[in-house]
Amino acid sequence: MFRREDLALVNGTAKFMQDINLENPAYMAICSSKVAHAHIKSIDISEALKLDGVLDVITGQDIKHLNPLPVLMNPAGKNGKFPPHPWGFPAGQTIIAIDKVRHIGETVAVVVAVSQEVAELAVDSIKIDYDILPHVLDARSALLPGAPIVHETIPDNLCQYVSWGDRDQAMRSIENADVVVKQTLPFQLVSANAVEPRATFAQYSATTEEYTLWTNTQIPHINRAILAGLVLNIPFNKLRVIVPEIGGSFGSKGYIYSDTALALFLAKRTGRPIKWVDNREGLYLRTTHARGSDIDGTLAGSKDGKISAIYCTNYATLGAYSTFNGPGTPAALAGMSITSAYKIDNPFYETKITYTHRQMLGPMRGAGRTDGTYVVERLIDLYAAQIGMDPAEVRRLNYVKKDNFPYKNKLGFTYDSGDYAGSLELAFKNANLGNIETLKAEALQRNKILGVGCSSYVAVTGVGPSPMMHNLIGLNGGTYGTAHIRVHQSGDVELHAGSQPHGQGHVTVFAQMISEELGVDANSVDVIHSDTKGNLPIGGSYGSRSYQIEGGAIYMACQKIITKATRMAAHMLGVDISSIARDGANYYLTSDKTKSLTLKEISNALYNAWDMPADLEPGLDVIAYWDPKDFAFPYGSHVAVVEIDKDTGSVDVVKYVAVDDFGNVRNPTIVDGLTHGNIYMGLSQVLSEELHYDSSGMVVEAIDLEYPSLPPSALPQFEIYRTVSPTEMSPHGGKGAGDVVITGVPATVVNAVCNALAISHIDMPLTPERVWSAMQRRDHH
Repeated sequence: MFRREDLALVNGTAKFMQDINLENPAYMAICSSKVAHAHIKSIDISEALKLDGVLDVITGQDIKHLNPLPVLMNPAGKNGKFPPHPWGFPAGQTIIAIDKVRHIGETVAVVVAVSQEVAELAVDSIKIDYDILPHVLDARSALLPGAPIVHETIPDNLCQYVSWGDRDQAMRSIENADVVVKQTLPFQLVSANAVEPRATFAQYSATTEEYTLWTNTQIPHINRAILAGLVLNIPFNKLRVIVPEIGGSFGSKGYIYSDTALALFLAKRTGRPIKWVDNREGLYLRTTHARGSDIDGTLAGSKDGKISAIYCTNYATLGAYSTFNGPGTPAALAGMSITSAYKIDNPFYETKITYTHRQMLGPMRGAGRTDGTYVVERLIDLYAAQIGMDPAEVRRLNYVKKDNFPYKNKLGFTYDSGDYAGSLELAFKNANLGNIETLKAEALQRNKILGVGCSSYVAVTGVGPSPMMHNLIGLNGGTYGTAHIRVHQSGDVELHAGSQPHGQGHVTVFAQMISEELGVDANSVDVIHSDTKGNLPIGGSYGSRSYQIEGGAIYMACQKIITKATRMAAHMLGVDISSIARDGANYYLTSDKTKSLTLKEISNALYNAWDMPADLEPGLDVIAYWDPKDFAFPYGSHVAVVEIDKDTGSVDVVKYVAVDDFGNVRNPTIVDGLTHGNIYMGLSQVLSEELHYDSSGMVVEAIDLEYPSLPPSALPQFEIYRTVSPTEMSPHGGKGAGDVVITGVPATVVNAVCNALAISHIDMPLTPERVWSAMQRRDHH
């Protein structure tokens, strides 16, 4: 089934935030701090207020009665340290800085004007007098004695310390091992660079006292709940959140941002609809950054290739404040990933999560899992080199075996299903490398150095189950899936889904699922989403959960429809329910297939309710929930072939083979697209992307507006293959796929480059300058 979403996107009729227009709007512009850390001595807004067309200017003093944004994910529990929140929640950023700024880009004042141009002119006229304070920009430095303090109530800058595994056992195993390899493995800071930056449009009705918020978020239901109940303190039913097309996200729009609260507040205050659309420079200053882990890794084992221990210490920063789920990435997702596909008896992971004077960090595609997998996969290659063994053979020797599943690893997580060795064998088979020495010699004739790298990964997906997310990960909220299906008298089907799509093909897949389960035409299925009005008060699209969790709820709702329709068909045909069989949308007598009823006929009878079983309610309208017993663990193995130009250090990925397993796949074409996007994003990070802070605390890319994403012309033809290991953690056997495949990409390519250059390690991104320098150091030793 082809994607139903694409026609509007390709013919230009799709509505993005910039396309939303209301009568007589006003425009919001944000005055951001230009210093990383300072007391605010005074803010002079007098010149701004004089400008013709300026409607309002507010500072933190005008809005300090509103609560700061809350933090909902706190893995350290009572040991987590956050700024104070008046209601006892862990607190994140205040809506506007009040007495102090803590990073460049923090909101200091906000202007509302009759046009965007006037609003921006007014921002430029605001004069702020700062008392400059020292700042700290990285996690290791933030933990040193005497480091500048980010929050006065947290004098050591440590938000939380979280660990997984047994430290003492891991240390003893390392001390007793034949071979120990150590490496510091920074995972560079990057930023999602979506097609459309973040944007917000807010309206307030004085007549009904209702707010409407249009915003390009992944989580409309969560925005509604948090903004209404925890920030603005307004009735839940007085806020409606609508999401149009959002122009991509990759995780960067999966938060509660202060501009949404500001726009809602100002819509009521000014009596005008408030529109705000960020620009590309603002993306780096006001939208979360990602990755940025700084991990010390140690791996130990025997001389014959058996790994006995891994020990990782992650120095991670939240930035100046925590996003509502910020600690979860370094604490949980990275920690859960350090054993990857391997049976390691003595693993230990710890993270020291700090505050620094930087923009907030949060999850981005492959969050945490990519960082943790990168560490173990690089350490395995270092270990293999140390003992003189083929890296692929070390992996084969240490995989969790096919007959071990379900397998509970030593960190306490249970892998549901898989054949890890089989995925690697299939990847190498399809890479078709033949005689690698011949390939390397042929490349040298073209002044190229050829290398081959591989890696494997296991990625946790299915954010749910709710009890584990709360008790283990520290999330305050439910993560189950919800689905509301109504079969109309006409036989057409209406689905209200809690998950909000932003490119993954939800409408197509959900309609296809209902079509295949109920036997109806997929084009007759109306998928309603991205609007909290009349929709389910839970859901969201994040963490590769939509098909596994929301899809699980849809599957369960279909089974409820089938059960009720079968019961009604038995009544209409005057037989016991055991005498009814089903073929798609047709319900018939097992003894006489000519006596049958369609789902449309059954639904019509249920809505008319003229002749009903006593124990059956009218209508064919059900709500279902799915909260799995455990996480699911898709996995894969990748092989990359790279060629490095001897003169320039330029890296060309000439072949990339991916073998991935997402359990049962509903729509192969859509999953192929997700896989391509994941590989592209991973290659772009490993080869070219990195955000830099200069010594003042400014993101350099925000000044020159450069973001070196890899051009499509630099990509190889991806060769993708799938195996199928169904999971019991969804009723349809499918695992997550949205941000899974990227997990294996960085390590695969770095391993290939290290293989080509015969060096132990090189940090990402693998820019020509960095690779060329590594070649010079190698040649001079």
